[in-house]
Amino acid sequence: MKTQILDKSGKTESVELPSNFSSQIREDILSKVFEAQKLKPEMGTGFYAGMKYSASGIIRHKRHSWKSGYGKGIARTPRKIMSRHGTSFNWVGATVANARGGRQAHPPKTEENQFKKINKKELLIAMNSGFSGTADKKSIEKKYSFSGNSIFVVKDSLLSMKSGEFFDLMEKAFGEEAYEKILKHKTQRAGKGKARGRRYKSNAGLLFVVADDEDMQRKGIEVVNVSSLRVHDLAPNGVPGRFACYTEKAIKQIGEKFK
Repeated sequence: MKTQILDKSGKTESVELPSNFSSQIREDILSKVFEAQKLKPEMGTGFYAGMKYSASGIIRHKRHSWKSGYGKGIARTPRKIMSRHGTSFNWVGATVANARGGRQAHPPKTEENQFKKINKKELLIAMNSGFSGTADKKSIEKKYSFSGNSIFVVKDSLLSMKSGEFFDLMEKAFGEEAYEKILKHKTQRAGKGKARGRRYKSNAGLLFVVADDEDMQRKGIEVVNVSSLRVHDLAPNGVPGRFACYTEKAIKQIGEKFK
């Protein structure tokens, strides 16, 4: 498979890509590996959550006993006393899982291991499917609802360009319609999600892959080294297709690493 290679002046040449970019796209394996690699935050309940009520413990069913449940027609659920009149108590269930405000039966624990093992062959197929998705025009058109250039290989000299010149070159290469999708845009969410810890949402933007010995910082795009690449970077949300740029060194390293 061939694609275009860009230099500082905006001129393009054709370059041969490794076989990783022309492999079959397996959406089922890609989605499976994406879910396995999804980083979930540690979550768990407090140690004394749901146990702060002063429940009197097990209700005894014994005759002529103080605070007994004998003859009351109630279960032996731990209860707290709301009020009393003489020896008659107004009890409310507490602490246990079936009571209001009680602890959870099997709450999530922070020490639980969230890591999921991935088969090596499946991981390789998923990564190659992600690479193919960045070069496949059908996947780009299906995801972004328009057709256009999806992948470019750039000369290493572009890494030292000024930001203004760099983004002007990207706009000419990808086109005006695609350039709006390339830059990251942060917007405020509509609806109640703003009050639930997800006030803002943003698009994926352009993925710029560099070799391990290269470095670049650009505001508005995502720069990733080859050794740090994951399925999440190549296929956000587990769906193949993303605008991407690769350096010449990164292309060579991908061909050597993902065999």
